[in-house]
Amino acid sequence: MKEFQSLRSIRNLIIDMDGVLYRGKEAIPGAGPFLEFLRRQGIGFVLATNNSTKTPAQYVEKLAGMGVIVQADEILTSAQATASYLSRTAPPGTRLFVVGMDGLWTALREAGFDLVEEAAEYVVVGMDFTVCYDRLARAALQIRAGARFIGTNPDRTFPSEQGIVPGNGALLAFLEAATGIEPIVIGKPEVAMMEQAMVRLGAEPATTAVLGDRLETDVLAGRRAGLFTILVLSGVTDRAMLAGADLQPDWVFEDVGHLHRVWHEVIEPEVATDGRADCTVRSDLSTTH
Repeated sequence: MKEFQSLRSIRNLIIDMDGVLYRGKEAIPGAGPFLEFLRRQGIGFVLATNNSTKTPAQYVEKLAGMGVIVQADEILTSAQATASYLSRTAPPGTRLFVVGMDGLWTALREAGFDLVEEAAEYVVVGMDFTVCYDRLARAALQIRAGARFIGTNPDRTFPSEQGIVPGNGALLAFLEAATGIEPIVIGKPEVAMMEQAMVRLGAEPATTAVLGDRLETDVLAGRRAGLFTILVLSGVTDRAMLAGADLQPDWVFEDVGHLHRVWHEVIEPEVATDGRADCTVRSDLSTTH
């Protein structure tokens, strides 16, 4: 376990949810015990998701239904990050046209914005599993009329119980193709969410890691923020994708249950079970942090 000893230095963890703790409505085996392990070890964590569809309270309820217990203040969504960004760039009462679900609408309302159907100053687009052509067409028309185009996150795909389905990045690509306007994207891999999560945790980069299932968002965001990066293969990225990628994480595990076993063995080797199977570590880890 020598190559994993650096896990001892991790005191804070920024954790993605979709593909890491669950897929759709199904918890990934070991998700609950992994969070319990972090609490026992005094390792702080924030669940930072690019998924803007739900409010933190709705995520708490969803996770509880899977036997995973968290608090609302342990969750940071791209909807919240987007509302925070807009609060710094536009005054309360600014007119927004929204494509999205409860999580995004609630975050923007709570930030004091006026959510309208026409003459918007901004078009804000988050994932919407019920979106129709008419709403996308209205978004495109308002972008063409001069509204600034904001995307909560760039994830082109989404891990569901049925498999990999279109994500918010696909909606952004649709609108970009229809308008010729590139969106300003707020969520991972931009560092804003990493910075907001670290403020919540009171964390420093040298002792913080990001845990996710995507190279192009989770791992890239962590790398840009100067954090350790941990990839699990329970979501979007598989070994073939990883092998062909230029960007590589510090560590790779099959899922959070696998990470839990290895981390436990590093911390308490005399009582831990064997967690050595099929782990990957970057060869240049010792020189990257």
